[in-house]
Amino acid sequence: MNYNPPTPAERVLNRYRWIRWIVSLLVILAALYYLVFVNQYVVAYKSDLDHYKYGSIGSEPVNGLPILVFKALPVMFRAELGPTGYRRFGMLYETEQSELPVGMSRRIVSGIERVWLNCAVCHTGTYRLEPTDRPTIVYGAPSNNLRLFDLIKFFTKVGSDPRFSADNLIDAIDGPEVHGHLNFVDRLIYRYIVFPRVQAGFQHLAQQVSFINRQADWGPGRVDTFNPYKAIQFNFPMDAGHITDTELNGSSDFPSIWQQRPRDGMHLHWDGNNTSVDERNLSAALGAGVTPVTVDIAAVHRIRRWIWTLPAPPFPAAVDRAKAWRGGQLFAEYCAACHGMKNEAGQYVYDTNRYPRLGQVEDLDRIGTDRGRWASYTQDFSAAQNMLYAGYPWRFSHFSKTAGYANQPLDGIWARSPYLHNGAVPTLRDLLEPSACTAANPCRPAQWYRGMDILDTAKVGYRTDGYGYDPKALFLYDTTVPGNSNRGHEGPAYGTGLPAADKDAIVEYMKTL
Repeated sequence: MNYNPPTPAERVLNRYRWIRWIVSLLVILAALYYLVFVNQYVVAYKSDLDHYKYGSIGSEPVNGLPILVFKALPVMFRAELGPTGYRRFGMLYETEQSELPVGMSRRIVSGIERVWLNCAVCHTGTYRLEPTDRPTIVYGAPSNNLRLFDLIKFFTKVGSDPRFSADNLIDAIDGPEVHGHLNFVDRLIYRYIVFPRVQAGFQHLAQQVSFINRQADWGPGRVDTFNPYKAIQFNFPMDAGHITDTELNGSSDFPSIWQQRPRDGMHLHWDGNNTSVDERNLSAALGAGVTPVTVDIAAVHRIRRWIWTLPAPPFPAAVDRAKAWRGGQLFAEYCAACHGMKNEAGQYVYDTNRYPRLGQVEDLDRIGTDRGRWASYTQDFSAAQNMLYAGYPWRFSHFSKTAGYANQPLDGIWARSPYLHNGAVPTLRDLLEPSACTAANPCRPAQWYRGMDILDTAKVGYRTDGYGYDPKALFLYDTTVPGNSNRGHEGPAYGTGLPAADKDAIVEYMKTL
């Protein structure tokens, strides 16, 4: 018998005490759930350049890899990647000690640090003047190194490779090259949660982009912008019955992204399918792996502010000023109406009133360049794009199918080699030759090597002869492969009939742009 029962007031206080304990416990559990499974952390960078190189734009929550898995894969698949790891795919590391390549960003999602792509992976190039030089990195330039086709194929194969097992992954993470130091709990998490999810993700990616097995290799510095977009974002049917060979092989070069402010309102992308820099940026972010739900608008806008006025890089070698002056007169006569040029003060003039065809779409029948990139962008795809980001202020509304390719400003053109939208012509000097050889004229190369970053400062473009390179590291560009034609942008109006000395002078002038 209880000889000292609680008073009614004590019973009420006890009940309140239990309620407080239960409420406190629920608050703590809710906070832990929010912090671990909902809240996301990004690594913030003070400088805009560092944010461009490594800042998250929101690609990690859905498509990102745990950083330890990303670092373990080159160890597990050394036979395919070789001793240089992701450098095999042209990914750039600032130093030998850099943990991640340029263009890989971090975000902590569900308690796991994940990494994936941002803008810099496709828009950072390098050049050297001599084989013994260290590569000079040019931010905002087209990536002339990145082999995105090979990187995607690697990831799609990993998911079904028997060597990709939980045991091998954990061993690689704990090995001397990754230094993962997994404890007992970590091992359980990686074995039963992380590994199955990553493997399923790779296998799903392989199903989504299975059409790439029917494509010609994109080669370094090129991307098929829209066919993966169709498959991943919209589940478009990509079998041979729905996609013609021409539409399937529309790979094109990565563009430069400096000086975006004067480009706003011009027809952007190679085929001019949008006139809004903001929509172009958000569309490109989708290509890097963000989704309409995960996109980090503030982070994308920060990059937008940086590239808004980012200057084009100056030509890194000597210029014959007298020859360039003569070339400037010819450039004004043959090129400026479509591309603009610098004024007497040395500033590039993007004024479309002065150069009325600048930033406008040139009819495909008129310019005559390869149709693949143009064909890969369809009316149906345009309509689907304009439904993206529905419900948000930044919903797309400017995408449209055009009749050709856009005339672009040529600022920093020396760092945008090779040329034409599909990178089919290796140097500016070659671009001033016709595609077909005659007894009187040399012609554009029909086969040449891509993948070099040594500048040919006379012809302006990256060398194509393998000078100083391991031939196995180069890519043979064949202009007879679908999507690779080097025809077009030729004839009297384009200067390909000028005397050789005049062509040399135009190239000399273009070094100054």
